[in-house]
Amino acid sequence: MPPAPLADGLSDQAAAERLAAEGPNELPQTRRRGWLRIAGEIAREPMVQLLLAAGLVYLALGDRAEAAMLLAFVLITVAITLVQERRTERVLEALRDLSSPRALVLRGGRRLRVAGRELVRGDVILLAEGDRVPADALLLEANDLQADESLLTGEAVPVRKRAGREAEPACAPGGDDLPWVYSGAMIVRGRGLAQVSATGARTELGRIGRALAELPEQPTPLALQIRRLVRLFSVLGLLLSAVVVLAWALTRGDWLGGVLAGISLAMAMLPQEFVMILTVFMAMGAHRLSGQRVLTRRAAAIGALGAATLLCTDKTGTLTHNRMRIMALVGWGEGRALIWRDTQTQGVPLPPDEASSPAAAPPSAAPPPSADSSSPELPEALRPLLGQGILACEAEAFDPMENAFHALGERFARADAPWRAPDAVLVHEYPLTPAVPAMTHVWQRPGEAHCQVAIKGAPEAVLGLCGLGPDERAAVLAQADALAAQGMRVLGVAAARAPSGAAWPADPAGFAPAFLGLVALADPLRDAVPAAVRECRAAGIDVAMITGDYPVTARAIADQAGIATAAGVLTGAQLDALDEAQLRERLARVRVFARVSPQHKLRLIQAFRARGEVVAMTGDGVNDAPSLRAAQIGIAMGGRGTDVAREAAAIVLLDDQFDAIVRAVRLGRRIGDNLRKAMAYVLSVHVPTAGLSLLPLLFGLPVMLAPVHIAFLELVIDPVCSIVFEAEPAERDAMSRPPRDPAAPLFGLADMSAAFAQGAVVLAAVAGLAAWLLHTGLPEAQARGTGFLALVLANLGLIVFNRSFGRSPLAALARRNPALWWVTAGVGALLALVYGWTPLRELFRFAPITAAQTGMALAVALGVTGLLFAARSLAGLSRRNPRRQA
Repeated sequence: MPPAPLADGLSDQAAAERLAAEGPNELPQTRRRGWLRIAGEIAREPMVQLLLAAGLVYLALGDRAEAAMLLAFVLITVAITLVQERRTERVLEALRDLSSPRALVLRGGRRLRVAGRELVRGDVILLAEGDRVPADALLLEANDLQADESLLTGEAVPVRKRAGREAEPACAPGGDDLPWVYSGAMIVRGRGLAQVSATGARTELGRIGRALAELPEQPTPLALQIRRLVRLFSVLGLLLSAVVVLAWALTRGDWLGGVLAGISLAMAMLPQEFVMILTVFMAMGAHRLSGQRVLTRRAAAIGALGAATLLCTDKTGTLTHNRMRIMALVGWGEGRALIWRDTQTQGVPLPPDEASSPAAAPPSAAPPPSADSSSPELPEALRPLLGQGILACEAEAFDPMENAFHALGERFARADAPWRAPDAVLVHEYPLTPAVPAMTHVWQRPGEAHCQVAIKGAPEAVLGLCGLGPDERAAVLAQADALAAQGMRVLGVAAARAPSGAAWPADPAGFAPAFLGLVALADPLRDAVPAAVRECRAAGIDVAMITGDYPVTARAIADQAGIATAAGVLTGAQLDALDEAQLRERLARVRVFARVSPQHKLRLIQAFRARGEVVAMTGDGVNDAPSLRAAQIGIAMGGRGTDVAREAAAIVLLDDQFDAIVRAVRLGRRIGDNLRKAMAYVLSVHVPTAGLSLLPLLFGLPVMLAPVHIAFLELVIDPVCSIVFEAEPAERDAMSRPPRDPAAPLFGLADMSAAFAQGAVVLAAVAGLAAWLLHTGLPEAQARGTGFLALVLANLGLIVFNRSFGRSPLAALARRNPALWWVTAGVGALLALVYGWTPLRELFRFAPITAAQTGMALAVALGVTGLLFAARSLAGLSRRNPRRQA
């Protein structure tokens, strides 16, 4: 049986067989992980194992409250894993929804509207303005067809399409006059007939989905460093605890007492506070950002922002509005150019004489005289230029450049002189073709003897339809080139009058149109971008632009934004020619990348990371999703961004304000500083706690700290103090210093040494006080009570010392932080309850202490705090974030 004619499409039977063989036109479902598999993965996580071990210790002691708290941490970890798994599924579901719209298809010679998922390879589909392309397809017919592929390429302007041949080789999206349309693109002009060549995961959009599914969630440097610290201190604590158990049993013959002493030391040294501090800081940081219209999808990314060294940004919709606007009109008549620039558009205005300067024109072109106008009002002489441009547009436009004509027309509309008469009828049109890339509309009003002909298109094409002389033509093209060199799209506009009822000429040149001038359009820069880029640079953060748009446009926008262009622009084709070593060498200097595909973007992000950069990537299109996932910090635009980009990102800017990224970086640096302060405090406070658990074994003294005392410190002081440090304001130089070196640990050897030194001073003072009191014959319970009070008060002193990197205790106390005073009051109330309520005091094995002993404890705490500040001041060691090496 011979095959059906191509114009009839596939038969229903052939389509069903192919659907069964090749699968539906949607992204494949990833295999979901079951509960047991997720539980197994979590059980292998060292941090979770440590939390479970600590919980069992507390449970064995009968301390159900502490065991429940640690169990809650395990449940939070499970919940986070499940959320991340569901988030990945939502990304893929968003891609599936985008790639499976309804489609108008020919089946057996009939036109049918079918679900996009039912399309198969070989189907013939019909496309019209406003349609979402349901699959990759080869165009068989193209009538003035243009498609918006910005979601795939980042190119702001629609691209022109042409009909292809049956054996046409496949190619990637981007650029004019390709015979292919791609899944997810939007038809903005014309009509077409296309044969489906790829569906589902085999489309260009599907390849993005596959890349996204294969990219794992990237742990931030902060999370990795916290994990290493927890592992280090946990192993050290457990080893020392084992040593204590053996030593106690061998020297005192008391295995039960040894177990209790070992448990006390383990409780003193297990660093579960690190996990809690990180959780609290990230959650509170996300809450603070939400008040500034910044949504945090992955809280750990906030801390990573503080170490970000490179911000990679898309152009279209991120730096710019993703909305074309008319930036300038250049009227032409009687050898004179009238230039009007719109003062209400963003971006750098044209210099007054740049468009007609001798340098811009070829040697044979004498620059014409020009008059320049930068006014919010449109000069009367330029109204015909704008009006004829509007008449050459579709009345219901999808094309962003035509929408720009209509927007400016609405702004300068006059009731007494409408751009188009209400009774005017479009009687004929000449579509864009590769030979004549210009659109011509012929309008007729009832009863009039002439038709109005309006033409707009590429300047050289429109000039070819008009009768300008060589010199004047060269001068016009020189002005068009000067505008294009600034990243603008330039169109020529012409007009003519034709007698009604006459035969239409073969092409618009038959109307003998008159050239009216040039229209310069651009997707303008957002107002806040230059200041945000400057602030990033002041903070030591490089900014790079990665876009699918043309190099000239990319460079112009980069210059306006303040992004470095001295090293030139690297294109996708040039990137393909570089091996990994060559690419890394180029990335040391180049910061603008143009005509890049999603695969190029992903390769660039991975190459930047290989160079040691901590990368924050912004974007809003489908083409940005894999790069958003691959970067340490993915930032999506929430207003104009696609669902796919938002789901792939860790942070979403709800108002699409680029400068919100700077606020997020500032908060990230504040969190990084405060994390170091909190970790220094936690580590320093564990030293005297562990020491007072260990010293009785070494010197044969009575037990100073039992599990109940350590539980009091762990459950009351440490968690609450993490809230105090989270609420600390940012340091003054937070945004005027380089980012923290990503290769350096968050809490390095110098920080740990300083924290140990703090704790050692407290240990020496408190242990010395307790030993002296016992030496004077004070009862053990009273000495224990006095020493414990001194330890708690000294811990409050450590909070004051660590809450600032400065050297003055008065400056530290002057920093506004209401949480500190609430904590101090709360601790005071608890201490009053412990020492004043007999049952609780006996539970802690304290005896009543005198005012003099209370004064001794207070004096020890004040003396330790003063000594630490004095040592810092004398040594000149004001702790700062590790500086990034130049």
